[in-house]
Amino acid sequence: MSTAAAQTLDHRCAPWLFAAALATTLPHAWHQPTWLSFLSGLIFAYANWLWWRNERLPSRWLLIPLVALACVGVMYEFRTLLGRDAGVAMLVLFMSLKLLELRSQRDATVLITLGYFLLLTHYFYSQSIPTGLWLIAAMTIVTAALIRLHGGTASQPLPTLRYAGLLTMQALPFMLVLYVLFPRISGPLWGLPQDAHRASSGLSEQMSPGSFSDLALSSEIALRVHFDGEIPPRDKLYWRGPVMEVFDGRTWRPHAEQKQPPSIEALSPPIHYESTIEAHQQRWLLALDAPVPGLKDFGINHTLTVTTHQALQQRARFALSAVTNYRFNVQEESGVLQRNLALPKNLNPRTVALAQSWQHVETDASATVNRALALFSGDNFAYTLQPPLLGENSIDEFLFQSRRGFCEHYAAAFVVLMRAAGIPARVVGGYQGGERNPVDGFLVIRQSDAHAWAEVWLAGKGWVRVDPTASVSPNRVEGGIALALPDSEPLPALLTVRADWARAIRHRWEAINNAWNQQVLGYNPARQREFLHQLGLANPNWKNLTVLLATLMGLLILALTAWTFYARRRLDPVQHLWHSALKRIAKSKVNCAPWETPLALQRRIEIERPELTSAFAAVVNAYLEARYSANNTDLITLREAIAKLP
Repeated sequence: MSTAAAQTLDHRCAPWLFAAALATTLPHAWHQPTWLSFLSGLIFAYANWLWWRNERLPSRWLLIPLVALACVGVMYEFRTLLGRDAGVAMLVLFMSLKLLELRSQRDATVLITLGYFLLLTHYFYSQSIPTGLWLIAAMTIVTAALIRLHGGTASQPLPTLRYAGLLTMQALPFMLVLYVLFPRISGPLWGLPQDAHRASSGLSEQMSPGSFSDLALSSEIALRVHFDGEIPPRDKLYWRGPVMEVFDGRTWRPHAEQKQPPSIEALSPPIHYESTIEAHQQRWLLALDAPVPGLKDFGINHTLTVTTHQALQQRARFALSAVTNYRFNVQEESGVLQRNLALPKNLNPRTVALAQSWQHVETDASATVNRALALFSGDNFAYTLQPPLLGENSIDEFLFQSRRGFCEHYAAAFVVLMRAAGIPARVVGGYQGGERNPVDGFLVIRQSDAHAWAEVWLAGKGWVRVDPTASVSPNRVEGGIALALPDSEPLPALLTVRADWARAIRHRWEAINNAWNQQVLGYNPARQREFLHQLGLANPNWKNLTVLLATLMGLLILALTAWTFYARRRLDPVQHLWHSALKRIAKSKVNCAPWETPLALQRRIEIERPELTSAFAAVVNAYLEARYSANNTDLITLREAIAKLP
């Protein structure tokens, strides 16, 4: 066949194709099955070995069973050949197998096209800044491979990369216009990216020994908060999540939600803030205690937890209000009070007996609360991430034997003591505290800030927050978990770094990520309508957007065209003639790269097209004489030589 697509592939193009395949598939190794990543790497290494040794590629009859086995493996792993994960796995395998049949330019073109498509699949798993930077670099490499395939020279890789980078930069304005004006959809295509579920292993609706101590080992961000005014004091920063009222002896769970709204008496002015919450796959939000009732687009259940209609499956931003000084449900239903007095029978007898002894001595519920807190603060209790395992009577073992625990141990033990003493009590899960980022002013709450506290119902006061952990470790509330635990505890390195320069780097990087999340990933349909309204489009519809998009794209094309002609006019007459010679040669099916030197091109033509050698050698000699000789400014010889080209 005489077409360029059917030409034999230049052996020196292979490294560019290997680089393109590696750049587009390597990040998938982090989330693909181990066997698939190993198989793809093995095929890649084998293809490189064949190229290095200049060995013959395997027969296509051998590749067919390999493709069939790969499909069977993907089918066995994912139980389907369709869908996001299975589809990406198939593309990765196809990319690696394609390296074993690079015989013609058509094969190379297919590989490069597959590489461009694979670039899109990385956003299925991450939309972070490093992912975006990697994909821009990978796109430049793939484009460089395409340039090399159609006329570049293997001896000059840097000009090839520079030219590919220039093409990428020229595409950026078009990308920005499409990003801003193309109609937005509520979620990404083909489902949510994997990093949207990054916090899916965070705070749960259930609490048992070890639940919160496991979260303390994670430095991942649970939510970011921006206050309209000053950030409240740290001891007021309780981020309310699920309220757990049902206890089976080991695990605490919420009760089914009630319909009646809570009764809140605000004792301080409301605080307005905006919260960006990572996905946690639950319907409740993490609102500053106590949320103001009557919030738009949200509900507040009977335990004062802010809820949404659907589980939070992607990072979302909410405008909320709260009062930090309040009274909550001074009048409570008898059924709710009875539910928060219930204890499993025949469990934790020593704890029940201790609380009942207080009940006989203390006539005031507040005094009983203070007695329990005094027990934690003055009887050799320790705050630790490494408590011993507890048995069936977990509260008894904690209070009278180990006396070592994390916030969930103290909250659970306190609530059991209160219920046994006849005081309604329940466990509240959430987060406490946070760290202000001085770069952007956001308050950052991490998974390590997960916390459990208690609420007791006192006659005339309603539900009152009590934090038993503050009695055994006041630094937990006042300074955070890093100050509350000794250096021997296994906290994440991110939380134990004390160097100012390291903290400054972390703050800046997290501020950059927050800006990316807010301005780029958070550019949803509502933000797009708001932006277009600022541009003067009061009611943007698809017709208006199409006209605006077409106009701006046309202007960009005109600007790029004008820049190209301007760059051409800057060439001297000798360069103009040389470019015309390259065009004549290109018509004879010779791939000419603009950065290839005349002598290198002449040597290549001698090998690839011997019949053109004599005529093109005359052009090269005339060009070099006109270009570099100080005495010869006559271009007639060069024009005559070019005219003799076929």
